[in-house]
Amino acid sequence: MLLRADRIELVLQSPHEVLAWVDSLPPEVRSEISPDWLTRLRNAIGPDPWTCMFRIRLHEEGAEIGSCGFKGAPDEHGVVEIAYGIDDPYRQRGFATESARMLTEYALTLDEVKIVRAHTKPENVPSERVVVKCGFTLVGQFEDPDDGMVNRWEIHSRGK
Repeated sequence: MLLRADRIELVLQSPHEVLAWVDSLPPEVRSEISPDWLTRLRNAIGPDPWTCMFRIRLHEEGAEIGSCGFKGAPDEHGVVEIAYGIDDPYRQRGFATESARMLTEYALTLDEVKIVRAHTKPENVPSERVVVKCGFTLVGQFEDPDDGMVNRWEIHSRGK
C-alpha cells in the first residue's frame, strides 16, 4: 500500500520490516513500545495498515524521514488513533503535518471509520501544532495506558 502527497509518500511496511526496525531501536526507546501492539505485529500474516507502520519517504530524494501509522483497527465506535514521528534532521518542515493529514484522510474514506484520534503529551507543543493544522479539535485529557496523561484530539467524519 502506498499513499502519495506533494512531497512525501507513505509506504506500508511488512510485519518483518517493522519488527526489524523495533529490534534496531535503543533499549530505552524499545521499552516504551506497547506490548499489545508488538503482539499484534508478531501475529500479523502480512502488511496491514491497522497494525504495520508506514515509512515516510521523500519523493525527490527517496530518503526515509520517519514513520507513522494507526495504533490499531477501528474500535466498535469507529475510532482509530494515529501516531507519527519525523527524524531530527527533517523536523520543522511540515512533514509531520503532511503525514498526519494523509493518514487522517485515508481513514476517513473508509466506512468503518467515524473518528480519527490523536494523543499528544501536554509538553509536546510541536505535535499539538500538527494536529491543529490537520483540523483536529481538543476534546480533553486522558490517561493513556502506554503514554500516561495525554491531550486527546479528534476529527469526525462528515455524514457518517
